[in-house]
Amino acid sequence: MKRRNYLKTVGVGVAAVQLVPQLLKGTTKMEASVRLGGPLFDPYEDPEQWVAFLKKSGYRAVNSPVKPGEDEQVIAAYRKAAAKNDIVIAEVGAWSNPLSPDQSQAEAAMEKCVKGLELADLLGARCCVNISGSKNIEYWAGPHKDNLSDETFDQVVEITRKIIDAVKPTRTFFALEAMPWAFPDSADSYLRLLSAIDRKQFGVHLDPVNMITSPRDYFSNGELIKDMFAKLGPHIRSCHAKDITLREDNYIPQLDELRAGLGTLNYSIYLRELAKLNDVPLMMEHLETADEYKLAADYIRSVGKSLSINI
Repeated sequence: MKRRNYLKTVGVGVAAVQLVPQLLKGTTKMEASVRLGGPLFDPYEDPEQWVAFLKKSGYRAVNSPVKPGEDEQVIAAYRKAAAKNDIVIAEVGAWSNPLSPDQSQAEAAMEKCVKGLELADLLGARCCVNISGSKNIEYWAGPHKDNLSDETFDQVVEITRKIIDAVKPTRTFFALEAMPWAFPDSADSYLRLLSAIDRKQFGVHLDPVNMITSPRDYFSNGELIKDMFAKLGPHIRSCHAKDITLREDNYIPQLDELRAGLGTLNYSIYLRELAKLNDVPLMMEHLETADEYKLAADYIRSVGKSLSINI
């Protein structure tokens, strides 16, 4: 039986047959990708120098290159340089405590969040991020017995709405980084916040390490990460990269943060899930030196390479 007649008998039309060589000729395997970023240790004076240092580090994502209050023309220059060079500006940090029992500190934190969100919108950053805050008067991001109460949940909702409504961003999102002792402390509590805050420009900042709070979570963190992405994936705007370990010589669980590659966070699952999303940046943090960041980046890239994911 001739090839064309055979294909016709199994339901393949002539037009489709004629297209097959063209389709095969133009087909290339799509490469999975994750944008990795971290801080720059070299001082820069303009967008061109900034881009050069980013390329030297191998980063395709970076946090805000300028601070709130910068001239809008300067902000625009960095935004355009990022777009021209395929760089994503991941986050504007607004680290502060809007839940502080000290009213003046709480008001200053609100103002910082509003200004940070304004800057993120001008930059076209993926998000402006903060923690929800803490009732702890001594440690602005520390634990407190009231942090996870229903009353505090409602307060977080009100504060977040006020921040977003004050700016009305169109190019970015306001997001809250999870903490073990503050909202959101889990994927489910983040879903509750998304529903309660009910603002289109409220997004998710994902740091899996911050939601590992027990030995059960620790030893099954791969499944926990899958659950986070299944529930929060469409809302995720930026992620953090670090690692975690559980002390084995202590009878009370003690979880410690480490450089990526030195702990047991399941980076294979983390990178696979992240690669399914639309170009969400992965930002390394909390290291002291450029050499430490390079070691962390090398590890993450090695895991990516083993999975055929371009980092």
